[in-house]
Amino acid sequence: MSKRYDSIRPGQIWLDTEGERIQAHGGSVMYIDGVYYWYGENKEKTDGTNGIWHWGVRCYTSTDLYNWEDKGVIIPPEPDDPDSSLHPSACMDRPHIIYNRGTGKYVCWLKIMNKDHTQSATVLTADNILGPYTKVREGLRPLNMSAGDFDLAAADDGKAYYYFERVHSETICADLTEDYTDVTGYYSTHFPNGRPPYVREATAHFMRNGKHYLVTSGTTGYFPNPSEVAVASTWHGPYTLLGDPHPADESRTSYHSQISSVFKAEGKKDLYIAVADRWCPEDTDVPYEFYRQMFEYIFTGRGHQIPELIASFGIKPPVQDSERNTSIADYVWLPFRFDGEMAYLDWKDEWHIEDYE
Repeated sequence: MSKRYDSIRPGQIWLDTEGERIQAHGGSVMYIDGVYYWYGENKEKTDGTNGIWHWGVRCYTSTDLYNWEDKGVIIPPEPDDPDSSLHPSACMDRPHIIYNRGTGKYVCWLKIMNKDHTQSATVLTADNILGPYTKVREGLRPLNMSAGDFDLAAADDGKAYYYFERVHSETICADLTEDYTDVTGYYSTHFPNGRPPYVREATAHFMRNGKHYLVTSGTTGYFPNPSEVAVASTWHGPYTLLGDPHPADESRTSYHSQISSVFKAEGKKDLYIAVADRWCPEDTDVPYEFYRQMFEYIFTGRGHQIPELIASFGIKPPVQDSERNTSIADYVWLPFRFDGEMAYLDWKDEWHIEDYE
């Protein structure tokens, strides 16, 4: 495998070992037998004009976290079935894969935004992380709720949990069944908010020193906003909000990115890496205050005032999510710095795994 990089460069174009843009958006990283697997939404065909939202789930492997080899599409789209949740026009987001030691299966959950504006989950299983995957559930409404962005996590005893946004309402932590393909019915609620842009989404869970951390973003679509960190002593909380992990970011946009997951680097004492997407690399001059007010207008029935808002900020009209060319979205990977329980993300133009114990 040819080596192209010897560092991580947040916000810069990241190419795989064949010189192609990495397409693993809304992604996560797993470590299996000495190899890192980075998987996510394959946006290679999503140019904002052709009605293609995704082209399946793609996976890459690496041993150094710098250079990534394309392993191909591990969950392919289903272009011949317009009713499928895997049809390229279906809004499939944020795949998360979890390994079930009891069944020996890799279990993948997908968030699906349906045409009726509800959100549901598709669940698949495989014997190998690279597939092939078989659908076991489609159109799942966990707890009979409309389920948005989410994360999956497992305890040392094998019990697993599903953190998701109850759409435009609150965050839910739900226990998973033994096979990880459904919820048991037991759940807890967190971070209640009345409406976007304040409802929390894009939940990312990690554990450090026996504490549970949740990192979330606000609900402004692909437009970036301030993240929040919360901590608890148990899976179900209660969670204590600690604040924005990007206090040095005057734009209040989480460095113009949205965190999708957090993982601990293998063999490192305290290196936790935030995996984030810069969905809108062409809009890094637009302030969060504009996004906040725009979503306020949308969800309080004042959408007709948005043209005046755009004019007051002196910016060009923003592109809708469905019209955005996410095939050129970039990545922002940064290491957490801890001060007591608080987790911070400092901007770095370039950083090295080797600089951490």
